[in-house]
Amino acid sequence: MAHPPREAPDAAHDGGAYDGGAYEAVPGDAAYGDGGPGEGGSGDTAYAVVVPTLGRPSLGACLRALADAGPPRPVRIVLVDDRPDAGAAPLPVDVPVPLRPLTTVVRGRARGPAAARNTGWRAAGRVPWIVFLDDDVVPGPTWGDDLALDLARATHRTAAVTARIEVPLPEDRRPTDWERNTAGLATARWITADMAYRRPALEAVGGFDERFRRAFREDADLALRVLAAGWTVAAGDRTTTHPVRPADRWVSVRVQAGNADDVLMTRRHGPTWWRRADAPRGRLPRHLAVTGAAAADLACAALRRPAAASLCAAAWLTGTAEFALARIAPGPRTPDETATMALTSVLIPPAATWHWLRGQVVHRATPPLGPHELAGPPPRAPHRAAGERVRP
Repeated sequence: MAHPPREAPDAAHDGGAYDGGAYEAVPGDAAYGDGGPGEGGSGDTAYAVVVPTLGRPSLGACLRALADAGPPRPVRIVLVDDRPDAGAAPLPVDVPVPLRPLTTVVRGRARGPAAARNTGWRAAGRVPWIVFLDDDVVPGPTWGDDLALDLARATHRTAAVTARIEVPLPEDRRPTDWERNTAGLATARWITADMAYRRPALEAVGGFDERFRRAFREDADLALRVLAAGWTVAAGDRTTTHPVRPADRWVSVRVQAGNADDVLMTRRHGPTWWRRADAPRGRLPRHLAVTGAAAADLACAALRRPAAASLCAAAWLTGTAEFALARIAPGPRTPDETATMALTSVLIPPAATWHWLRGQVVHRATPPLGPHELAGPPPRAPHRAAGERVRP
């Protein structure tokens, strides 16, 4: 029989803050590392795990891998149930037996992963480190030990420690467009699919910016803000697998909504944020040009200027064909994949243009990041008495 984790009440609806008064305590809540032998690490390496989830089946695989990773275990595991109808039924997950005493569920506000992570880390208690995991990742078999080493190597100025993300691709054929898109997560600089943040750093900058409603750019925004506050971000050695999740034919069109998030990033961090975040620029300028050619073609046709309309139509067709071929060539080139690339290559440029324009309107009054938003630099290194030895 499945034993679901315990439910905790809603977080306060004032931007994700949690009052802590009605939270159902779990073992290890009183002090760091009090969850039992091998749990939570020791001292400054104690950690809690926060997993925002929509109740996907992959959550079970994530938790089983976390249980198999062994000690040192987290002080607490907080599952943030971010389903829009989270109050209607319990979260559909069977938590592994070793993790049940440590696991609790808090209800999110269905406002996206940034808001869900804020709810989770604020409900996790006064633990030094918060490790964010996505509900579709699989921590490696030595993840617990590797994480402990990652955290132990962190200096007092280290706000966060990244992980190594691996995306398995098929070995018997070329990857599809969606598989190649997912594979890009392996080189994303500050991906929160597996990311450890020091709690004081999160408090210093106010956590994730909840204006990022999708799983896109919220991780880069947070990292840029902690860097601006004087912290550093270190690269860790633990390994986590991010499988390619199933997706329908139109997923590449839907993800164009991220162009609005790029506008918010530019408003907040300036036009050079791409370089600082090592983020690929994508094809937005070409999408704007192709969409402009299509709009000009329609306008010229309406004005009965056939020569100009033909020229604009040729520009649109050339741009669309180049885009489709650039996506088809590295793929498996099956009939279904080729048809998907052809159809979506027509739709992606106008979709990208629409979301970029929408972002310009929605975020037109967004101010740039200011010093008043940052709580100050990291604390100074702890003083060591003369002759005190540092344990290797």
